[in-house]
Amino acid sequence: MRILTLSDKVEPLLYAPGLKRVVGDVDLVLGCGDLPQYYLDYVVSTLNVPCYFVHGNHAQGAEFLRCGEEQDQRQQRCLPQGCNVNGRVVNEQGLLIAGFEGCMRYNKNPRFQYTEGEMRFKVLKVAPRLLWNRLRHGRYLDILITHAPPFGIHDGPDLCHQGFRAFLTFMRWFRPRYLIHGHKHVYRPDEVTQTSYHQTEVINTYGNRILEVNH
Repeated sequence: MRILTLSDKVEPLLYAPGLKRVVGDVDLVLGCGDLPQYYLDYVVSTLNVPCYFVHGNHAQGAEFLRCGEEQDQRQQRCLPQGCNVNGRVVNEQGLLIAGFEGCMRYNKNPRFQYTEGEMRFKVLKVAPRLLWNRLRHGRYLDILITHAPPFGIHDGPDLCHQGFRAFLTFMRWFRPRYLIHGHKHVYRPDEVTQTSYHQTEVINTYGNRILEVNH
């Protein structure tokens, strides 16, 4: 499966008529936050593939549409704007995906910011579904998408860009194949954007990236 991952930056080459030529055949789009609705909508509508996303810390209002959570996931068809997987686990074509929105709380804005304790609670809330995945599919999760990075991996020294220790715990406990995040902008060609942590490849997808996943 070829997956287009996006975060934080509107790429002129993707927001253009030549999108399909640039990215080739894509089966799925994953958005890791801080993307305007019109951009994600254009990419997903043009490629005509499913999309799952989480909000970034700069998301405002009804920036994206959210699929009705009351629908059975096996029958749910995403709208072009995508399905918000914050605090949820979905099965897309046999690929097990979960997500967590936002970043470390750094000011009084109540939306899309979390303390370390609040993020740990969000992790614990999805644990029962992940345990069910283990029983049914033989694994907990394939891909975790987040906006913020894990603590000490691709994060920054300031509170806003500091990563969550809860994500380190998540990777140790549930061993996703990939953790894909945004939030931390990349300005230098020598900046590290892919790091192995236990059994997980942590990828900063600032801008865009193509991920090939066998499952």
